[in-house]
Amino acid sequence: MVRCASLFSQLVALFNRGHFYQLVRKHRAEHYSKGYSSWDHFVAMLFCQLAQAKSLRETCGGLACTMGKVRHLGMKEPPNESTLSYANTHRPWGMFRDLFYETVNMCKTAAPKNRKFLFRNKLLSLDATTLSLCLALFPWAEFRQKQDTVFS
Repeated sequence: MVRCASLFSQLVALFNRGHFYQLVRKHRAEHYSKGYSSWDHFVAMLFCQLAQAKSLRETCGGLACTMGKVRHLGMKEPPNESTLSYANTHRPWGMFRDLFYETVNMCKTAAPKNRKFLFRNKLLSLDATTLSLCLALFPWAEFRQKQDTVFS
C-alpha cells in the first residue's frame, strides 16, 4: 500500500494540537459550541487562506470535494457555509492571534542562529468586516451587498 500525505496535510501536521487545545481552553473558544470544533474551524480557515478562496462557498466546496480525505486533517466532515459563518462570527479571534505568534516563535527557533528571521514577502491577514467608507466610495458595492443578502 502506498502511503503519502498531501502537501496541505503535511502543513497542518506542523501545528501542535496539544498547544492548540491549550489555546482553545485559555480563550474558551468552544464554549457553547455544538459539534463544530475549533480545530475544524482552523483547518477550514487555513484552507481558505492557502486556496485563496474568495467566499465561504469556495472554502466549503473545496473541502467538500476532497472526497473523504478531511479525516487525514483531523476533521470529521467538511463544514456547511452557515456553520463556518457562525464560527467566524462567534469564535474569539484572540486564539488565532496567539496561535500565529506561537507559529512565528517556532519559525524563529527553527531558523539558523546567525540569521534573523524575516518574512520575505508581504504578510497579509484576513478581515471580514465591511467598512462604511468603502460603501460610500463604491455605491455599486452596497447594491451588490443588498442583492446578496436578498438571494442568500
